[in-house]
Amino acid sequence: MEVVVPARPETIKLDTARTALIVVDMQNAFAKKGGMLDVLGTLDAARAERVIAADKKVLEAFRRRGLKIIFLRMTYGPNLADAGGPESPNYWKEGGVVAMRRNPAWKDRFLTIGTWDWEIIDELKPKPGETVINKSRYSGFVKTELDDVLKKANIKYLVFIGIATNVCVESTLRHAYFQDYFPVLVSDGCGNVGPEFIQDASETNVASFFGWVATAEDLIKALGGHHQARKG
Repeated sequence: MEVVVPARPETIKLDTARTALIVVDMQNAFAKKGGMLDVLGTLDAARAERVIAADKKVLEAFRRRGLKIIFLRMTYGPNLADAGGPESPNYWKEGGVVAMRRNPAWKDRFLTIGTWDWEIIDELKPKPGETVINKSRYSGFVKTELDDVLKKANIKYLVFIGIATNVCVESTLRHAYFQDYFPVLVSDGCGNVGPEFIQDASETNVASFFGWVATAEDLIKALGGHHQARKG
């Protein structure tokens, strides 16, 4: 079945049988008090709550339709064995890695497998049968099985929600574009790190060069109310 989603720069048709929702890094680290961003002083709690509220509605819409859902989760093993080491820029730039390297009290605390910080938030917990993919780089395609999972399911259209818009969401979305998937960014279903103009910049980048930008409301209406394609 094909639905039409109002979006920037123009409407986009989604074949629901070939569409997947990509939930990017909705972990305690990035969205909750006591998580990594909060400890480091960069969490905008009100923004995170707005994103969570929108994401719950998008998830519910995809679940009602029985569509493919994939959660991405930023993950490091103990002692940062998979962070890349000094020969990798990830070792020097990724916030959790840098914080844990510099402060021994935070060793194995941020984004480390099995910790509360690493877990997906309670409001968006994956349901049985939904895919969870751990990643150790900003892009969900790097050093993971994501591309294989999508190809086996014959997926062509990817809808993105999560945190942070300007880091892991945009990195994975751009990578999807390079892999010939059609990416749709849900604007209010994603939250940036940093000033609000960064969110605007990411949305403009996506709409101009890499995909389409839609609101949660328009996406949900399209999924719930149309039984055949129509003009937007």
